Amino acid sequence: MTKRSELREKCMIILYQYYLLDKPNIEYLLKDNLDIENEYVKDIVYGVIKNINELDILANKYIKDWTIDRLDKTGAAILRIALYELKYTDTPEIVVINEAIELAKKYSDESVRKIINAVLDKIIRE
Repeated sequence: MTKRSELREKCMIILYQYYLLDKPNIEYLLKDNLDIENEYVKDIVYGVIKNINELDILANKYIKDWTIDRLDKTGAAILRIALYELKYTDTPEIVVINEAIELAKKYSDESVRKIINAVLDKIIRE
């Protein structure tokens, strides 16, 4: 894994814990999950939390017969990170999709991976 891939995985773990624990102190989760200060992780985690409603609306627009809140928390975190990166960063689209799919292969089942892939594919085609 590249360093950025590892950091995305940290973001996913932090967001998973954040929603699993029903929005605990985010500073504690960041400190607990990171050995070093990392601006990329903070930007992604805070960005996803700050823009969650907008990201969920975007996801739900493209999820066929389903909603993001019905996905497992890990899959939802992966999709939200990818959507945030597509919308608010200059990370190349292909990198965002590949990284999201790799995380989904590791942490989600095939049906969730397919949903993530379909949503991201539809968004970049528009």
